Amino acid sequence: MALKEVLLVDPERCRGHGICCLLAPELIDLDDWGYAQVLKSQPLSSDELKSASRAVAGCPARALSLVQEGQKDQRN
Repeated sequence: MALKEVLLVDPERCRGHGICCLLAPELIDLDDWGYAQVLKSQPLSSDELKSASRAVAGCPARALSLVQEGQKDQRN
């Protein structure tokens, strides 16, 4: 069985660069103040996972992460 991953944003790390929204517009939108908000809380499809991975890698604030469904973000 394949691992199911979800995309998370850490609002304390997000600085509103907006790069994530450009790299994964189907998964991430910007709120009224320009900070990232994830649009999908369900596990990602393989195509969405590729897009989400680009957004995670492109975030200069390291505010995005991919985690297994049901797990909390383990970053320190």
